[in-house]
Amino acid sequence: PITVFAMDKKIKDVFVTVQTNDLLNIVNQESKSIHFDREGDQVVNFNLNVTDKLGIAKIKVLVKSGKQKASYDIELNVRASNPRITDVINAVIEPGDPWKENYAALGMIGTNKGVVEVSSIPSLKLQERLAYLVQYPHGCIEQTTSAAFPQLFLDNLLDLTNQEKKEIQENILTAIDKLKSFQIYSGGLSFWPGEQNTASDWGTNYAGHFMLEAKAKGYSLPPGFISNWIKFQKQRANSWTSDREGKSSYSSSQLIQAYRLYTLALAKTPVLGAMNRMRSIKNLSLAAKWRLAAAYYLIGKKKIAEDMIVNQSTIIKPYKELSFSYGNATRDKAMILETLSLMGRKKDAKVILDELAKSMSSSRWYSTQTTAYSLLAISKFIGTTGDLSQQLNFEYTINDKKLESFSGTSPLYQIDLNYKESSNGEIKIKNTGTKTIFTKMQLEGIPLTGDKTNANNDLRINIHYLTIDEKEVDPSNLDQGTDFIAEVQIIHPGIRDDYKEMALTQIFPSGWEIRNTRMDIVDSNNIIDQPTYQDNRDDRVLTYFDLKRGEKKTFRILLNAAYLGKYYLPTVNCEAMYDNEINARKAGLWVKVVEPGVK
Repeated sequence: PITVFAMDKKIKDVFVTVQTNDLLNIVNQESKSIHFDREGDQVVNFNLNVTDKLGIAKIKVLVKSGKQKASYDIELNVRASNPRITDVINAVIEPGDPWKENYAALGMIGTNKGVVEVSSIPSLKLQERLAYLVQYPHGCIEQTTSAAFPQLFLDNLLDLTNQEKKEIQENILTAIDKLKSFQIYSGGLSFWPGEQNTASDWGTNYAGHFMLEAKAKGYSLPPGFISNWIKFQKQRANSWTSDREGKSSYSSSQLIQAYRLYTLALAKTPVLGAMNRMRSIKNLSLAAKWRLAAAYYLIGKKKIAEDMIVNQSTIIKPYKELSFSYGNATRDKAMILETLSLMGRKKDAKVILDELAKSMSSSRWYSTQTTAYSLLAISKFIGTTGDLSQQLNFEYTINDKKLESFSGTSPLYQIDLNYKESSNGEIKIKNTGTKTIFTKMQLEGIPLTGDKTNANNDLRINIHYLTIDEKEVDPSNLDQGTDFIAEVQIIHPGIRDDYKEMALTQIFPSGWEIRNTRMDIVDSNNIIDQPTYQDNRDDRVLTYFDLKRGEKKTFRILLNAAYLGKYYLPTVNCEAMYDNEINARKAGLWVKVVEPGVK
């Protein structure tokens, strides 16, 4: 819609012309005429189709009436609301053998990325795992930390370009700045920003650990952050009992305390009395014992540390936590690798490294906590030992152009598939060394439309669209100006235990506007259940909550059908943030906003 103002009564017939760049196609008419009987304004509509690529769409509006002329430039950010999709191809290349693979860009133009990872150990899926951490949409204390933590040590794995170093530095600085907003008056850190009364024990440990490591790398921290954090950690450490961490399990509570003591040791402010009391616990869990040993080693009591883990197993029994320490056996194994690397036990550490590398190279899903700590521990091992007894030697060509070669001790090398030159092609790699090498091609992009399937995996989801007076309405065809409600019901089917840290993602088409219920007089009538935390953005609402066994929760968002046009409503998705087996989704669909009375 373009509003034309006639400021002079002499203006009668006006011609309106629209010009666009290649991101928009004009449907039917580039020019239209309107007639004024008097001074005032009129609205004229032009139909524009967005092409299948992203960028800045530019529109120039030219208005002419006799000798009177006017023009106006408009810029629109064309972006995709659907999540990225990824295709992965793995290969093993023996010494002297060649390998080749054809590839084609995935998704819309402007969203495509392609990387081939060549490594001397089973592929870590580094690009995929890091992208998962950085792009993960939910910003709690754990996930904010997980996105940045491995990047502190990424140069141990890769020979980074100057541009990559700059991007990593920006990511780390952003995380540091964001984490200060989680710190509450006690010095601890909350799980969500703005939760002033409750500190997350594990989140305080984990984020504090990251901050200390960042400081050691030369990054500046917010004034007073560490001193207040140390005060909180010491108070918590000295008052800890086996059930100190709320309703967490006995072993989880122990690991939280051991990690707390480790972070205080890393900050050079150990609490030796609490460390000794913990060491005397007869049934100290295996994961806590390894972490406590690392704390002793940090403060120079190496004999105690070594005695604690002599003949200790590194095998953690399978488990999975949806809250508390957000852990599982793989995360705990990564913490053991970190301890072994710290203590210089290279041979034992290499065994754990191979197990973790195999886990990371699989197609298995891992939570942000497990992914981040595994990459962190692997990077620290390589940085500490500086030796994997492997040498990467290979040569490659892309589209039969210049032959490139690599020879070095870096355990991993990445080749960028430059889509600026071509959206498809062929890569050839030859192993010129004496050791087996591993390759992984990862292609990713954003599709025009998202997932078109429904799913209910240990969770059920129902979606209704209602008028303000709570009558059902068809969202696929709405009159412009209509206020309506998107209602989502999430149901625990009762088979498993209580669910923790659930995330509901609702992304809305750009023709719909989200109404701020905090400013709206009808919010008390239309909000059913209160979430633990809610993140309201321009085009989406992210809702977080817990769900008891057999419980149903209903969440409502107030919307307005604001702009004429046809848009895609993306998939509505709900999942447990720390267990991807618990999820439900409703497929997306095309929707229209039409002039009242026009269908």
